[in-house]
Formats: sequence, structure tokens, C-alpha cells
Amino acid sequence: MAAQVLAAWDECDKTDTVFILVCTVFCWTIVPTVGIAYGGYSWKRNGLASVMPAVLTIATCSIQWFVIGYTLAYGEGGYVFGDFQYTFHRGVLSEPVGTIPAILFSEFQLVFEATVCAIAVGGFCERGRLLPVIPFILLWSTLIYCPLAHMVWGGGFLGEGLGVLDFAGGTPVHVCSGATATAISLYLSYPIFRSRRSDYRTPTHIRLHRPGNSFGQLIALIIIWGSWLAFDAGTTLALNFQSVMALCVTNLCASSGALTWACITYFETGKWSLDSTFMGAISGLVMITPSAGFIDMPTAFFFGILGAVVCRQALRIKSTDFARHWRWVDNGDTFATHCVGGVLATVATGLFAQKEVAAYGGVVVDGGVFFDGNIRQLWVQVVEVLVGFTWSFIGSFMIVALIDCIPGLEVLATDKEIMAGLDTFQTEESLCDIVFPDEEDYCPLSGGNIEL
Repeated sequence: MAAQVLAAWDECDKTDTVFILVCTVFCWTIVPTVGIAYGGYSWKRNGLASVMPAVLTIATCSIQWFVIGYTLAYGEGGYVFGDFQYTFHRGVLSEPVGTIPAILFSEFQLVFEATVCAIAVGGFCERGRLLPVIPFILLWSTLIYCPLAHMVWGGGFLGEGLGVLDFAGGTPVHVCSGATATAISLYLSYPIFRSRRSDYRTPTHIRLHRPGNSFGQLIALIIIWGSWLAFDAGTTLALNFQSVMALCVTNLCASSGALTWACITYFETGKWSLDSTFMGAISGLVMITPSAGFIDMPTAFFFGILGAVVCRQALRIKSTDFARHWRWVDNGDTFATHCVGGVLATVATGLFAQKEVAAYGGVVVDGGVFFDGNIRQLWVQVVEVLVGFTWSFIGSFMIVALIDCIPGLEVLATDKEIMAGLDTFQTEESLCDIVFPDEEDYCPLSGGNIEL
């Protein structure tokens, strides 16, 4: 057995293996940093409670991926699910997937799942309890993300059958996470089961507020922007010119998005905003994700501008009377950036993809509408978006409703917890200056004050 493993290892390209190994390490940091970003958005008394779902995601997704996630996403077989040949990672060792070991390929794809999940559970921010997040992650990653990843990348009907162009996850990453977070938020506004029947819970809209921790946003901006370069570059699974191009177009698109959003805010208010710069960069990263291996630098530049303008308009929805009347809450801004931006990015890929750029990595595609005259690609991308949004939104709403049926797993926090801030009741610690009841009279020395 060991001899077979080592023989397969010898067949792997060591340069490509080191490259993907490094990309995996960099990309892993995105997962907890998404939580830091949500903590920065949130009211200061909800900061740690908004970070924790992303931290829980790392551990929960790693176990789920090891047990069944990988085989559902990348096992052989069906149009929607993979088979069970890799359950508990049986046989997933050094056999080459492309030019890298299968176990490394699995680990890199795990980071994708955990990233999507960390973004998605932002729907719980500021109103949701933490305990139900764990079963939600387990069910959602198994029933929503893994099938969608298989449909697009694992040999399912969207990728192999229709031929969608989705380089690093316009639909499996952004549309999926945005639709999921929207479904969670909608359920918290209109619960069906135990959260609705509780005398201590009142489903309602919550007031808008400024970001509670701008330093958290700054840290998140630095780490996510930098790590997303590895996210897109590593998607090639090899160190070639397409991976270099993917990194460069990703940075340019994020840059044009950040500057566009920041400048619009400046011309409106006369002040520079870190929050606007951050949101612009995120919208640019969303726009480039499905197309990073298929478009050139000038196209990426305009993608960033387009994404910032459209996502900024979508973000205005939560400030309207319509939002207050219908309890529309998008405190993590996932609908405006990831859902709307993901839809726009996926469709735009069908319009502007270039088969010449894809050939930099030895990939043969038919290209998009404008550069290669492939009109069919547009409706293929639209079908992918419709399938991804419907699958994610309806499935996620059903999962959170199912969890809400279980005593003790009510998903909506109580009115008292929401009013005081979830850090006061849901976490042992806090990211702001909260005086906990057991420390109101705290003194470092048990004897009290000392006369000097």
C-alpha cells in the first residue's frame, strides 16, 4: 500500500503541488476573516456573535467534507450528486488529480465550501442564535453546496451537460451564499415554527446602524483581498500562465471596484469611507470570480466598475421604507454584493469570456457572445444562475425551518437578547467594552484597594 501511494506521489508535479499547497494555506484565512468582516459590520454588542458562525464553519465543514462532502461533490456518477466511493476519504491520497495529489485537491476544495458557508451564515447576524448554526452548516453543506458544486465542477449537468463557464464560483460561491443568507434573513423576519410561537420572540425589522468596528473591516479588507488572489490563481490547479493572469485580473477588478465605490461616496458626502472602499473591493472580487480564467485585463477593469455601481444600488434597498415595512434585513450586505453581484458576474462571463484567454491554461472553451460570437453561452449562464439561486434559496429556507421545529434550536434570538446585544447572552467574551454581571465589582486583587 505504501509503495502504491509513493508511486502515485512520484507522478505528481511537485511545482504544481507546492503552488496549490501555498494557495490553500492563504485561502484558508478567508473563512475566519469573513466572520471578522461581519463583526465589523455589526453593532458593537453583536461583534463576537457575528464572528463565531464563520469560526464554527471551519471545524464543522472540515468534518463534513471528510465524512461525505467530498464524495458528494466530486465523486463519480450522477447529474446532481456524486457517488459514495470517497466516503470518509477512502482512497483519497496521492493519486493525481490533474498534476496534484487527490488529498491536496480535496483540501483546496474544502476551503471553497467553508468560504461559501461562512458568507452564507451571515444571514444569522444580529438576530440569530449560535447553537442552530452548527446543524444548519452540516445540513446545508451536504444538501445545498455539495450538489451545486457537483453540478458545476464535479461532472454534473450544468458543467458537463450544458457547458457553463464558471471559473471559481460565480454561482456555487456567490449566488449560492447570497441566496442562502437571504433565505435565513427572510426566515428570521417571517418564522414559521417555534420562533414564531414563542412569547419571548418578536420577528421584526432592526434599525440600521454604522459599522461597529472599522478596524475589523480594515483587517478583513487586507486579508480577503490578498487571499482572493490565491483563491482565483489556484483554481487552475497548476502553475501556468492562466494562473498568473487570474491573479492579475482579480487584483485589477477589485481595485477598480474599490475606487469606484469610494469615489461615489466621496462625491456624495465629501468624506472618504473605509466601509465603501471595502464594499467596492468585495463587489470587484465577486465580479471576477466566475470569469478570472476567461477575460483579459481591460475587461476586468470595467467589470470592477460595473460591479461597484450595480451592487451599490442594490445596497440602497435596505435603507428604504419598503425594507422597513417588509422586515427586509441585509446586515451582512450579502444580498447586495454576493447575490446580485454573483448573478451579474455569471451572466457577464457569458457575454465577455474569451477562448483565447482560456487557452493560456490549455482549456478549450467556445468563448462568449461579444468576442467569439457564441450567443448560446448567454442562456447557458442564465440557466446556471436560475438553478443555483432556486436550489440555494428554497433549500436553505427549508433547512432553517426544519431546524426551527426542534425544541432548543429556535433560530431567532429572544427580544431581550437582541435588545441588549447577542454578545451579552450568546458568547462568553465580547469584542467591545461590555461589563459582564459577574465582573461588575471586579478588582485585580481580591483584597480590594491598596493604599500607596
